[in-house]
Amino acid sequence: MRHKTLQRVVVVLVALVGVSPTVGDTWDGFDLSVYFDEQTRLMRIEPGVRLIITSPIPGRLDPAKPTRVVFFATPNGNTVEQTLGRQIADGEDWHYDIQHIAAQHRKLREVNTRENLVLVCLEAEGLSWPAWRKKHADNAAIIRRVVSEVLAVIPVDSPSVTLASHSGGGSFMFGFINGSDAIPDWIDRMIFLDSNYGYDYADHHGDKLIAWLNADADRRLVVIAYDDREITYKGKKVVSQTGGTFRATHRMLDRFKQEGGIVEAKGHGFHTFDALGGLARLMVHPNKENIILHTRMVGEMNGCLHGMTLDTPEQDKWGVFGGPRAYMQWVQPPPMGDKEASNVQDTEPGPIGFDVTIPDRPDDAMGGRAFMKRVAGLSPSRREAAIRDELLSGNVPGFLRRFVAIHTRAKISDDSELSVIYEVAPDYLCVGSDDDFVRVPMTPMTAKTVADAFGCALPTRKMVDDIYDQAAIKLGPLPLTEDRTTVTTFLQHNGLIEWQRQGKTLGALVAGIKKDVVVSNRLQEKPNRVAIYGWHKLDGEPIQPLTIVHTETYVDYSHGVRLVRRSMRVAGETTTVDAVLADPSIAGLLSDEGVISELRY
Repeated sequence: MRHKTLQRVVVVLVALVGVSPTVGDTWDGFDLSVYFDEQTRLMRIEPGVRLIITSPIPGRLDPAKPTRVVFFATPNGNTVEQTLGRQIADGEDWHYDIQHIAAQHRKLREVNTRENLVLVCLEAEGLSWPAWRKKHADNAAIIRRVVSEVLAVIPVDSPSVTLASHSGGGSFMFGFINGSDAIPDWIDRMIFLDSNYGYDYADHHGDKLIAWLNADADRRLVVIAYDDREITYKGKKVVSQTGGTFRATHRMLDRFKQEGGIVEAKGHGFHTFDALGGLARLMVHPNKENIILHTRMVGEMNGCLHGMTLDTPEQDKWGVFGGPRAYMQWVQPPPMGDKEASNVQDTEPGPIGFDVTIPDRPDDAMGGRAFMKRVAGLSPSRREAAIRDELLSGNVPGFLRRFVAIHTRAKISDDSELSVIYEVAPDYLCVGSDDDFVRVPMTPMTAKTVADAFGCALPTRKMVDDIYDQAAIKLGPLPLTEDRTTVTTFLQHNGLIEWQRQGKTLGALVAGIKKDVVVSNRLQEKPNRVAIYGWHKLDGEPIQPLTIVHTETYVDYSHGVRLVRRSMRVAGETTTVDAVLADPSIAGLLSDEGVISELRY
């Protein structure tokens, strides 16, 4: 397997997460999660597909075992983060508590000792796979390409593949089926969790499914639905006279009946229909109370676990289909440090999506000056590793956890104007406490690793300008000219900034004190460079134009890393920095370079 050679150490609160901290490599392009010994990768594949891959770290994978990759397509209206799920506090967005696909997947990992399991959660632009497919006439080919590109970054030979979905995510699966005359042999399980609305005779879905199932006795089709024909919302029926999953499921049954008998049974409150000798199982809840079960069947009833384990050795090992939830110990905790992060100056209620997840500062954490003296004698590479590990452990002052809102209005591609709100750390990344902290220059690789772990992003040139414009405290640059790359100079410059800042509020938004490490399209001009910009003078002009003159390992006293909360709002709607920068129609809200296609270092 391909691995990063870089070792990362993440300290996780065992009482919250339920697992011990570990040290491990990650696959190329993956980042170490602070939860559950996992590695993750956020990908955007044009046009308009966003996804997160979640896998155990390589040290938790058994190379002697086969690997299964599960593709799970999000329901209408949900982001990948909401679909993966996490614990929520009172008043937070309820979408995080619907599917819990990540937790169900972790539970399956616990009981499935036969396979390595990798989860891919996919989201369509506009949060609707059906709407996305209508925009792209070649959607079937695009979906096939998306699957291929994802499998290409997972360093495993010939994995088994499961396709699964909830709600409108079923459209992704039907798009995949439409991609060729036959379903590929490497797909061995399909799971429709109240998501088979798009089943269509005209597209020969039934013919393809039957041929695929009959070709291998180990393949399975699982459909879970309910009687939604009379469901109403705000006085109106939810589905049309021909729509809904109840009718779609019976269309499927009609096709399967042409191949032979259907075996019917009852259990777990469902009517079960086995077709093709049990290769296909279709389950329909009669819903006599006429209530909305659309999401309950997935999260509350353990629907994903049931679909994944039906007719496998794990079928009876994890819990009971129908509830109660069997995976709660595997739900990601609320964002660590959330109480501090939510104390935002001059902002609306906090955005949803990625949350700031800075671990609590350890009781025995070193002060900033002591830490800098400890690393002063280290080589640059060892110093970077120490800085990374110290930040990931949570040795970050409290004032940096209280993010500040940046409010702007900007024109987009159709020349209309939109309001934008994003949140930034009030100062550059520091090690230490409120009483003893030092701003720490670092490589862009370290900066990106820390930002990802904390649920944050790095700014663009335009964002640096916006931050300066709205800073409550603007200080003039104080350049130094000797020993620019030494820890001694790092400390000297930090002392000068603190001398300037005397009498001013700690935690107020400050600017003009450092150059920013930024993301930029210019990084595509030359490999292995760092992009820096800013250090505005009091007249608002930056000392440093956007440049990539230095290699990515170069660090000097003037470099600073400003964290940007990944979640943001555009015209009152929640999205992410990544999504905005990838969208040609709105990238100008955050970028003066247009779409920024490469956000990694």
